[in-house]
Amino acid sequence: MELHFSTFSHGWIKFGYYDYNGVEGYIINVVTFITICFGLPLTLVAIYSLYSLVQKDHVAPIYVINLLISDLIQVFCMVVWVAQPEDIDIYGYVYYVYYFGVVASVCFMVCIALERYLVIAWPLWYRFKRTIKISVVVSAVIWAVTLVYLLTYPYWVKIRAVNIISGIFFLLPLPLFIFFLGGSLKALSASIAVPSDEKRRVVGILVLVLLIYALLFLPSVISPLAQNVDNYETLHNLALLFVRLSPLADLVLYVFMRKGAIDKLLASVCCCRMDNDDTSSSAV
Repeated sequence: MELHFSTFSHGWIKFGYYDYNGVEGYIINVVTFITICFGLPLTLVAIYSLYSLVQKDHVAPIYVINLLISDLIQVFCMVVWVAQPEDIDIYGYVYYVYYFGVVASVCFMVCIALERYLVIAWPLWYRFKRTIKISVVVSAVIWAVTLVYLLTYPYWVKIRAVNIISGIFFLLPLPLFIFFLGGSLKALSASIAVPSDEKRRVVGILVLVLLIYALLFLPSVISPLAQNVDNYETLHNLALLFVRLSPLADLVLYVFMRKGAIDKLLASVCCCRMDNDDTSSSAV
């Protein structure tokens, strides 16, 4: 994914360096402030709440916790950009950290979608095979692979293959999200081991993950294809704006992981009927 940056004479590729006196820069600045002010405290609260579920031997929140941690990385980078440090090299260093958070975020979104798909399509296998240890190991592998990818990023830039590698990496989740959602909907009617309200919550999470990716991440993937368009810079800045909203959007996943008022909303829009006997299902 090419997250368009301004290039300066000393060779660093910068991200987040804008002329905040301009209209587009001002809008990006406002959105960044909103993401920081709301995203930072709410993400910390969500991580603490989900961590308490993990201690109760709930496995599902682990990937969401890691997703929120990747969001925190992005938010802290935004704080640096808003502070506008005088040393312009800082923007280059912070870009790599931010990109690290974005890559990890997409990876954990795939993990969340896969896990929710297994709940519906392979409920018995998931119930007996899922363990906190496996989820922790998978999370550690994702962080390690993401770090390796970012450490080799300058090499891909040098051989001019970064757009190909990034494009493949960031486009691959789209068919996976569609497959997980379609497979879950197909398996819904045949699944009897999963309570009705949990089925709705799982489908809601899969739809939400697909929407977050399609609306917030996908524009930054396809925007380089519009480089010959007259208003390319405006379109690309808009794509960057969407990416900065992703930490707030991911917080909605936390809501879907909790049982409560959201179940009433899902019951009204979901295609499957609510089984009145399923009143004691788990929160995740």
